[in-house]
Amino acid sequence: MQLVLILLVIAGGMGLSVEAGLLGPLGGKVGDLWATFSIFGVGAALTFLLMLFFSPRNSPSFFAQPGWQLLGGVLGPVYVVILTLATPAIGIALTMIGILAGQVFKSLLIDHYGLLGTPAQEDQRETDRRAGFYYCGTDSGRTGVTR
Repeated sequence: MQLVLILLVIAGGMGLSVEAGLLGPLGGKVGDLWATFSIFGVGAALTFLLMLFFSPRNSPSFFAQPGWQLLGGVLGPVYVVILTLATPAIGIALTMIGILAGQVFKSLLIDHYGLLGTPAQEDQRETDRRAGFYYCGTDSGRTGVTR
């Protein structure tokens, strides 16, 4: 099961690269904010249809959740606007490298300190070592190591 989830995560990451490739040209034609709005509109419509057929009928109220958890919805549009602005200027690969570097760094902090309601990870030495290798890889891409 863990392998299936890892493969799904990799596929999701590939989808983000495709999304960046679509948003750059779309933003150039209709404007960055309209491109972001259109992507979220299509996503919201698809999510609504999925909820109609697959959502549990007796789930807790959306508005009964802590307000700070709902602030995550602010981060999605910010991320997509950044993709729309950065992709045409620096390319998909460098945009994704920057996005991934930020995600890995913040994930390490969240895991280490147990932020946002997640349990702190007790022993992170292996994760920290892997993150160091990841950083070396992204740094070599930034400093211009060529093929």
